[in-house]
Amino acid sequence: MTAVIDAQGLTRSYNGKPALDHANFRIDAGRIVGLIGPNGAGKTTALKAILGLSPFEGHLKVLGLDPHTQRDELMKQVCFIADVAVLPRWIRVREAVDFVEGVHPRFSRAKCEELLSHTKLKPEMKVKQMSKGMIVQLHLALVMAIDAKLLVLDEPTLGLDILYRKQFYQNLLNDYFDEEKTILITTHQVEEIEHILTDLLFIQDGKVVLDTTMDAMADEFCEVMVDSQHADAARNLKPLDERQVFGKSIFLFQGVDRKTLKELGEVRTPSVSDLFVATMKGAYA
Repeated sequence: MTAVIDAQGLTRSYNGKPALDHANFRIDAGRIVGLIGPNGAGKTTALKAILGLSPFEGHLKVLGLDPHTQRDELMKQVCFIADVAVLPRWIRVREAVDFVEGVHPRFSRAKCEELLSHTKLKPEMKVKQMSKGMIVQLHLALVMAIDAKLLVLDEPTLGLDILYRKQFYQNLLNDYFDEEKTILITTHQVEEIEHILTDLLFIQDGKVVLDTTMDAMADEFCEVMVDSQHADAARNLKPLDERQVFGKSIFLFQGVDRKTLKELGEVRTPSVSDLFVATMKGAYA
């Protein structure tokens, strides 16, 4: 299978400091991938390289193309959303539709208008007259009418309340995603997207420190909650992390037999956010 994104030794430096440091990752078609890391980890630099907005060293192919030298051809098959707030406040609904139709060859006006017909948005309505929820509906209609093979979302729901964030991802899954499309998402609201992800990429200091599927994560990592009398036994098994909750200790393990851990306490699969915090210990110092 040809990778949608294939990066090997991806490197980019600013003023002599590496923002990407020989990063390696591969993303196949039909996947929803969370690219997650602390501020300054290299997420934005990676997205810029993927979208052909920044030069790089190493090997990088996106949909079989070099994003830096073949960007015009690549962007016919890619859609990028940075933030739903990017729509100018003066623009009208019909003008936004006209603009996207004029710049993206894979945009379907008929599909966009069909999506808008299920909302309260009217052609002459300006963005400045809309609630945040209505802006989300407009943005989604514009995006989901583009038959892009790769959709890149960079903090797409920043500034929206929880109701509209959930609506955004629900509509994305129900009305847009299929096995021929690939979605790459960066966000700090990890717990809100983990239920839709198929794959995880953790990045820290420009390096990929975890590259796994959600199924493999559930098999490889587990947490066990133990009382004080079993805490030392758990520590002897060399956990990745330990934290305290309501007087009990929760240990995170990688590759340890679950039967062994069940003898110590309650075993469960960690959330993506808990795994992220454990992996990034010291990154926020």
